[in-house]
Amino acid sequence: MTRYIIAILILSLSLTSCEDVIDVDVPTAQPRLVIEASLDWEKGTTGNEQTIMLSMSTPYFETDQNTSVTNATVTVTNDDTGDVFSFTNQNDGTYTTTSFMPILNNTYSLEVFHNGETYEATETLMSVSDINDVTQSTEGGFDDELLELNLYFDDPANVENHYLIKYDVEGDMFPYLEARSDEFVDGNEIHDFFEKDDDEDGEETPFEAGDVVNISLYGISEQYYNFMRLLIEQYDSQGDPFSSNAAQVRGNCINPTHPENYAFGYFRVTQVDKQTYTFQ
Repeated sequence: MTRYIIAILILSLSLTSCEDVIDVDVPTAQPRLVIEASLDWEKGTTGNEQTIMLSMSTPYFETDQNTSVTNATVTVTNDDTGDVFSFTNQNDGTYTTTSFMPILNNTYSLEVFHNGETYEATETLMSVSDINDVTQSTEGGFDDELLELNLYFDDPANVENHYLIKYDVEGDMFPYLEARSDEFVDGNEIHDFFEKDDDEDGEETPFEAGDVVNISLYGISEQYYNFMRLLIEQYDSQGDPFSSNAAQVRGNCINPTHPENYAFGYFRVTQVDKQTYTFQ
């Protein structure tokens, strides 16, 4: 028995002595301006209060830096009416306005001036249908033993529509996003369902009574739909050894003078309908 214990100790020491610290040089890129410009007009509101956030990109492992951009000039112009909306610098990376006027199907242009460079983007304000109903069930999902949430809304006929659906579960760290088009359901009532798996590795648990979900249904442009589809696809394929390599997804914020110095992020202008559902 003594020899057996000594052998285990020797083996343990030999294994621990083989551990070496390996320094890996992670490639870094030059910081870029990051533009988070989502002008969302919630149904039932005037939509006059809007916020745009600016920051600088950082290396992946540097998470404790203050990257807020506080020396920029931000304006949004309605290209159809000529109205210009100036966003006030709050000196914390946010730029706000209380005078924005959302008009459906009008085109808006963003201009950000920062460190001698101008960044531009253009989007059209798309409409969205009302949410008809939100229900719960156990029959419509992938697992008939798990609760799922059901969302219903009408798609306008003979019009090409694109949607972004956000399910924000209270208590979860990140929302769940889905981009949809009406390519095969034009003019019909659209049914979307949301089910959470019992996944210990992913720290995901199924819905249960009392869970609260905040639902946002956005009407979006085809350009933004394609952008979100790529982002969601790359996010969902994390950890899949058979997935394609992740690639940088470019937004619509360009630098017309120096195209190689484009900004990260996206400028969108949307109408959104919201509801909150509590599981019974």
